[in-house]
Amino acid sequence: MRTRSSVRPVQVLAGILLAAALALAGCTGADDASSSSDAGGDNKAVQEDAAGAAGAEDSESGAKAPTKAPDLSANRIIRTASLTVQVKDVPTALDEARTTTANAGGFVGDETTTRDEKGNERTRVVLRVPTERYDEVLADMEGTGKLLERTAKAQDVTDQVVDVESRIQTQRASVARIRELMDQATKLSDVVTLEGELSSRQADLESLLAQQASLKDRTSLATITLTLSETPVKQAEKDDDPGFLDALTGGWNAFVTMLRWIAVAFGAILPFAVGAALLLVLWALWVRLLRSRFPRRPAPAAASPTGTLPVAPPVREQEEGREQD
Repeated sequence: MRTRSSVRPVQVLAGILLAAALALAGCTGADDASSSSDAGGDNKAVQEDAAGAAGAEDSESGAKAPTKAPDLSANRIIRTASLTVQVKDVPTALDEARTTTANAGGFVGDETTTRDEKGNERTRVVLRVPTERYDEVLADMEGTGKLLERTAKAQDVTDQVVDVESRIQTQRASVARIRELMDQATKLSDVVTLEGELSSRQADLESLLAQQASLKDRTSLATITLTLSETPVKQAEKDDDPGFLDALTGGWNAFVTMLRWIAVAFGAILPFAVGAALLLVLWALWVRLLRSRFPRRPAPAAASPTGTLPVAPPVREQEEGREQD
């Protein structure tokens, strides 16, 4: 009996302590849950404000977003070539070039046709052909006539293509993150700020997409600039020493050029010379008219040593003296 009476108080005390511990643990868990929920709400508000002000949060999330690795198996090369070919008939050769380009799956771009003083035709046309048919079309264009000049270039832009594709993926993830933040925003100021940030990032994305399209066009289609001429293109002068005929030709050209310049100078001076001659003639007529109106008086005879003036002999005596002489 003593044993039972001593055990009951101990069991009761243990039950009371267990109930108190459970109650204390429940209160503590409730407080922790409420504090964590309040902290989460505050952190969310701070995150939205920070994203609306600077956009740093979304850029980090965009950088962390999983992206697809670009394909590095094939090189991206831009191929260009320039050909100058002498042909007998430019229109016929141009039709053949168009047919060859169309059969290769390409198209004709810019085209320019001119004629010289002798009526010879000269055409410059830009051909765009697939890269895999580039060598074939180039060989066909060379065989159109007499090849005078050829230039071919190849530019590897694989790194640039990969960089643009990676930036496009990152920019798309960033735009998507900005839109998510706009859906979650509750303040008008945050919405306005996010809209401005979205417009800026969409503009950057469109610019990258344009670069990607340009690179794709230049790497998938090669460019061939074909010049068709009926006359040979003027080649560089030879470095040989000039001969007698060259010197004679140069001297004659210099002589003709000198005569031409003398004629030009004479033509420029002639109006002034005519005007000066006319002025001289008028001046001479004017002086003659003045002399006729105002004749000069005879100068007085000099006095003789005796003080008397010499007397001229009569006219008849002068004539007789002349006859005697």
